[in-house]
Amino acid sequence: MYNVHEIRKDFPILDIDVNGKPLVYLDSAASAQKPKRVIDAVNRAYSSEYANVHRGLHHLSSLATEKYEEVREKIKELLNAEHDDEILYTTGTTEGINLVAYSWAMPRMAEGDEIVLTAMEHHANIVPWHFLRERQGISLVWVEPDKSGYLDSGKIIERIGPKTKLVAVTHMSNVLGTKVDIRTICNAAHEHGVPVLADGSQAAVHGPVDVRELGVDFYPITGHKLYGPTASGAIYIRRQRLVEMQPFMGGGDMIREVTRDNVAYAQPPLKFESGTPPIVQMIGLGEALDYISSVGMDKIADYEAELRDYASCRLSEKNWLMVQGETLSKGAIFSFNLVGPAHPHDVSTVLDQQGIAVRAGHHCAQPLMDFYGITASCRASFAMYSTREEVDKLIEGLEVCYGLFA
Repeated sequence: MYNVHEIRKDFPILDIDVNGKPLVYLDSAASAQKPKRVIDAVNRAYSSEYANVHRGLHHLSSLATEKYEEVREKIKELLNAEHDDEILYTTGTTEGINLVAYSWAMPRMAEGDEIVLTAMEHHANIVPWHFLRERQGISLVWVEPDKSGYLDSGKIIERIGPKTKLVAVTHMSNVLGTKVDIRTICNAAHEHGVPVLADGSQAAVHGPVDVRELGVDFYPITGHKLYGPTASGAIYIRRQRLVEMQPFMGGGDMIREVTRDNVAYAQPPLKFESGTPPIVQMIGLGEALDYISSVGMDKIADYEAELRDYASCRLSEKNWLMVQGETLSKGAIFSFNLVGPAHPHDVSTVLDQQGIAVRAGHHCAQPLMDFYGITASCRASFAMYSTREEVDKLIEGLEVCYGLFA
């Protein structure tokens, strides 16, 4: 049984009031709240377990190193990767994608080469490729979803040509919740010798991910969306691709030997993890993954699917709401606008007065806003601790907004 009310007791912040009203937190796609055991693990790591990792033989350094490296195995299990060294620590998806751009793509792409991506991408999966467009003359080939938010994988496959060097696509849209058929895309891309990067920031939170079954080459995830601390994350990189990469950040921990005339790098993953890492943040992420495992990712996915269906039904009752992305293949993320002059920022402000936290803006997805012909939207995103009662409170809050702005 999935008891969401028992789960909510594990998240202290869900008990607070905002503007005199109980908090209704519907911004988990931006950053999820943290269970108490993660908060306690972070406090414990700083108060009684802290030292730098990999560089000391004393007790605290050995303890911190052990706890820090244990997380790699947990991420490997989360993604069902085959090898520990295919898991590289990062501060999140943004760093992971930039690592691929600088260490893998930049050395092997030249003017006229192409990257295929979609209009649904987060800016983190757009801007690094613009760097290559500006600096090396590559071309970005865009694929659009339909108006329901559904993305036909065949459209991506059709755009793979002789100049395509990479397909970069979200696994789940942070705006629409759309789930993309990564496995079909990978199968087709690999027939053309083209690797695939799938942005796993959202998908890895809301259901099981198997990178081997997907066949993906690069798969970054973000810790703070996985109920862990900020500045934590990782990227799965298939061994075949790791061999093709050189580090783009140099410093301590990523070297085997340095002389005045030469440098020899450590083996992956350390080869790509320079400097003092976010030690405590990664330990906190490990605790978050343990918490998710204790609940069960399959159970979380099933519960959120029921919540998605309920929220979709309630939102569809209001003919004065324009919902972007209504495909059946989606997660519990909803973006919408009120019909009429109300700006999403105004709607968000009124909802906040009722204790309801939603995101308003372009959600770091301006090409998608352009596709829908809008500049911004409101977004309600649900998580393992969200409830039907919170969906109802959102609807009540939106009715207040409609009464004010209609």
